[in-house]
Amino acid sequence: MMLRRRSLLTLAAVTPVLSVVGRGARAAQAPTPEGAVPSARQLNWHALAAYAFVHFSINTFTDREWGYGDESPALFNPSDFDADQIAATAKAAGLRGLILTAKHHDGFCLWPSAYTDHSVRNSPYKGGQGDIVREMSDACRRQGLAFGLYLSPWDRNHADYGRPTYLTYYRNQLRELLTGYGPLFEVWFDGANGGDGYYGGAREKRTIDARTFYDWSNTWKLVRDLQPQAVIFGEWGEDPHGPWASDARWVGNEEGYAGDPCWATVGDAPYTQAIGQNGVRGGANWRPAEVDVSIRPGWFWHEREDGDVKSTARLLRLYFESVGRGANLILNLPPDRRGRIPDHDAANLRALGDILHATFGHDLAAGARLMASDARGPAFGPDRVMDGRADTYWAPRDEVRAAHLILDLPGARTFDVVSLREYIPLGQRVGTFALDTWDATRKDWVEFARHQAIGSQRLVRLAAPLTTTRVRLRILDASACPAIREVGLFRLPEVLDEPVIARDRAGRVTLSSAEPGVEIRYTVDGSAPTASSPLYAGPFAFPDAGVIKALCRQPRTGALSSVAGRPVEVSKAGWRVVSASTPGAEVLIDDDGATLWTTAGALPQEVVIDLGMSRTLKGFTLLPTQHRPDGVGAPAGYAVQVGLDGKDWGQPVTGEFSNIAANTGLQRVLFDRSASGRYLRLVITRAAGGEGQVAFAEVGVITR
Repeated sequence: MMLRRRSLLTLAAVTPVLSVVGRGARAAQAPTPEGAVPSARQLNWHALAAYAFVHFSINTFTDREWGYGDESPALFNPSDFDADQIAATAKAAGLRGLILTAKHHDGFCLWPSAYTDHSVRNSPYKGGQGDIVREMSDACRRQGLAFGLYLSPWDRNHADYGRPTYLTYYRNQLRELLTGYGPLFEVWFDGANGGDGYYGGAREKRTIDARTFYDWSNTWKLVRDLQPQAVIFGEWGEDPHGPWASDARWVGNEEGYAGDPCWATVGDAPYTQAIGQNGVRGGANWRPAEVDVSIRPGWFWHEREDGDVKSTARLLRLYFESVGRGANLILNLPPDRRGRIPDHDAANLRALGDILHATFGHDLAAGARLMASDARGPAFGPDRVMDGRADTYWAPRDEVRAAHLILDLPGARTFDVVSLREYIPLGQRVGTFALDTWDATRKDWVEFARHQAIGSQRLVRLAAPLTTTRVRLRILDASACPAIREVGLFRLPEVLDEPVIARDRAGRVTLSSAEPGVEIRYTVDGSAPTASSPLYAGPFAFPDAGVIKALCRQPRTGALSSVAGRPVEVSKAGWRVVSASTPGAEVLIDDDGATLWTTAGALPQEVVIDLGMSRTLKGFTLLPTQHRPDGVGAPAGYAVQVGLDGKDWGQPVTGEFSNIAANTGLQRVLFDRSASGRYLRLVITRAAGGEGQVAFAEVGVITR
């Protein structure tokens, strides 16, 4: 966010404040820290709030998400790489930093590493003289963005992966990055470790214990020694809360949202998805959440996803559901084969930045008189929440755990966002808080919001704008006297959410919107709808494959939403499950992502589906789930066959669902060549985490 800070405001205190200030102003001391507190590097990291992730490598040119490791460096050949365009696009979106994927799981290095030939040095890019890491680092400095790096621990190319000698190689590369590219604000380590790969030609599966193999305490010590201000992102290590622990935790999903509440602290219990999403109030360790999500379904660019870019309205929702809940947002922006952020992606990102600037560039609370139920002295009075400084705050006396603050506005103000911040160097103190507006007719306060957790920032987005002359913040409970750094009121420009496009098993399409009083315009031929496109009047039949697009229009103002698009395949009307190794597989073809087929017994497990008629298939789809039963994994390995009669089958297509345990979006598998048949046989051969059972929601086909 680009916040234009407000001028110093006058203080108007009620009698209780005056009495406290009068008695003890000279003796007032700052509150003592409560519980876990952030380090200096974590405080700097919190201030960034949102930054870009850039995945650009061999996978961009092979159309994969996870490379196998046998790809030739000659494939890496961007036609018009422009680091400044990438960095400038991130900055225009309101992002304050950028983390580059220097090496992904395929092992290809975007810098000319001295320790491998599998790098940009042996690519056609700039005749082997290029260094993408250098170019991105320099571009970020020019744009005023903080710079960070991601070095995948897993390397499917290196012959020694899984052996002790690999650790020396990995640390050598880490040292190159830590010493060669200037100050880093974050070094990113992920949890994808071990599996099949090229491994120098061995082409085998290798399994490691990710907690112990990398000797994280000593590996991360390199970061502490060489980049002491860099935050470490990761969840591994024998001593996850010790001196070499990571600084930030994974939020537990790749969908772009934090839990509500999302505490910045965790306890000493092992990491779980629930801890990732919500944290632990009063936990002994300051380990705030980082929320990772891509602007596209995949982390790398794929041409087939050009019509599935997150809209500006959706990006805005993700911002409020991550940054607005006290987490940091890392938004992936994958460059295309030119080496640039695609035009449509860039346009949506610029629009996001424009909205953030228009919203937070003017604080509607400016000029307000502030009153508080209690304060510990003038240095901690209520006016501190609006003085524009990061080192001041309102705080009552130590014994006060419930207090309120009133903003008496200079006139009626209309707002739909309330911004709150705690002074987190003293810890995260506030438990539950409420917001009230003054009802002049009833001459009473009316509550309009109630939440848990403030932390580094809480953005309360209202369903509709509210007009009032007074706003009250009530701290209902706190672990110690509250320390509130900032209160602000803001108004979003009119941003219509795009409509929701749904289609059932029979091919019946429904368009809906939560926006009041809007009309929905749509197309079914893949073209972009306009204000003159057909008006949606009710559900309609569309059983064929194609692309449905729709937008909302506000007749009163003429405002248009972003365009929502949904590619659809042939409907599943007439499909049936012929056989399955575990009963209940009918849910795989019910077009309901909430129903799961959970296997019983050992893998492999299979299902045979009758498609109702012979079709030419270009591939198949599988929809996983984020909410699997305990001890049940996501499907990782597969074999699929197509047949005409359900007895004789074509050549099996085998492979893996890359990153499926974390990325629970629709998995698309394209065949090398089309296959014709009426029957589809899917065999799940392996679970992502080595579990004995798997669960997933849907199976579909690709015909277009």
